[in-house]
Amino acid sequence: MSDTRNVFGFDQAERKDSIPDLFRQLTEQGAHLAQQQVSLVQAEVRDSINDLKVGAGAMAGAAVVGIAGLGVLLMGLAYLLDEFMQLWLATLIVAAATLAVAYAMFASGKKKMQSNSMSVERTRRTLERAPSAIAGHRDGDAR
Repeated sequence: MSDTRNVFGFDQAERKDSIPDLFRQLTEQGAHLAQQQVSLVQAEVRDSINDLKVGAGAMAGAAVVGIAGLGVLLMGLAYLLDEFMQLWLATLIVAAATLAVAYAMFASGKKKMQSNSMSVERTRRTLERAPSAIAGHRDGDAR
């Protein structure tokens, strides 16, 4: 019994498929591969989202502990200033300084969240150029 396999491992004796059958198989295998790739991407996204959830939980816990620590630190600062002035005045100074820092941080965050900085203009332009780029044109020129 002779070996009828070619160098690629296909049995040449069984090669009775017509070209349309081969194209059909190729299409089916391509669709199956694409579906597997989509499933892989979905699994990776799920894993990434789970990691983000764990990270966000850890950051929230750190924020709670940090706020408590900041409160104790500010109380200590007020009591330190009590050595030089009355406690009510020291507490008022510490509170005013803390509120000024908080306002500066809020204003900075608000500025970064303005609608113009949240624009997706570059992405929109890229998506508008994509069909013409696929067709072989540059910079959205439809020739």
